[in-house]
Amino acid sequence: MHLKMLKSKIHRATVTGANLDYEGSITIDGELLEAAGILVFEQVQVANLNNGVRFETYVIPGARGSGVINLNGAAARLAVPGDQVIIMAYSWCSESEVREWAPVVVLVDARNRVAKVLAAEGLPPLNMTGPEK
Repeated sequence: MHLKMLKSKIHRATVTGANLDYEGSITIDGELLEAAGILVFEQVQVANLNNGVRFETYVIPGARGSGVINLNGAAARLAVPGDQVIIMAYSWCSESEVREWAPVVVLVDARNRVAKVLAAEGLPPLNMTGPEK
């Protein structure tokens, strides 16, 4: 059995732009992509904290250190500059891999700069057996 697990997320980033006339995607600062381990053209889910909308798109890289989080194409209708979003990437894992699985969480500051990275070694592994007794 394989399970779809959170691979990484960029938490509470601020949308910096929306470009309806672009072909589609989300542009993300290259430093944020690197910190989160998200690849160019990788599918991501975006959750808008301001309006509750969730949608999927793919990633294109923005200038490193720019703080850019730009929604392009149809996604530009789902958020406005200033909205806060969570950007999540997923990975398929075997049941044995899940036992030691922990995602990378990138926390950002108000300018979408990396504030802190909680890597797999910084988070507890998923307890598949339930709460400790």
